[in-house]
Amino acid sequence: MDRTAPTIIVVVVVLGLLLLMARSWRKRSARDSTLAAGYVFPAETATPAGAQSSSTTDAPVFYVATTPRERPLERLAIRGLGFRARGVLAVRVDGVIIDLDGEQPVFVPASAIETLTKASFAIDRGVETDGLVVLGWRLAGSGGVAESSTTSTSPTGSTISVDSYFRIVDQADRARIVDAIRSIAPGVIDPTGTTESEA
Repeated sequence: MDRTAPTIIVVVVVLGLLLLMARSWRKRSARDSTLAAGYVFPAETATPAGAQSSSTTDAPVFYVATTPRERPLERLAIRGLGFRARGVLAVRVDGVIIDLDGEQPVFVPASAIETLTKASFAIDRGVETDGLVVLGWRLAGSGGVAESSTTSTSPTGSTISVDSYFRIVDQADRARIVDAIRSIAPGVIDPTGTTESEA
């Protein structure tokens, strides 16, 4: 049986799907191009290297995605946070640093943190029940936070809340990170109504 025709059909279909995916990602990147990747680092510690001290709690993480609030299947193409990657999540007294391999570190001040909860899936990543830590925060320039004049702003001027998903395999590391974030943002909300010690 001649398999040339079926092979050609499969190749055309695959190429068509790849082109559609590439087009979709370009449109998403254009849509999200005005969204700021975190906030300006405080002047006294302009880079994470200057921030590593005994007051910093950090842990290795697998970063999954950043999505609009409570829309875990819609990835945002924010510069530095657009792709899955390994990295380090560091918590300082003034905020959280998302330091992913191959990307510039992203700083989220404590005043921008809104929620801290757990999840079992995001985009194409599924784990055990409550296996993901979800950090909810306001994007820079979207209102509600004292920001540097050099920070980009939302085109609409409205508040844009997002959720960033992290996989922290070590339970002790996860508990330390969660406790550290709650200590710098005591007003943080857990929509599930549970704490790490209850998990």
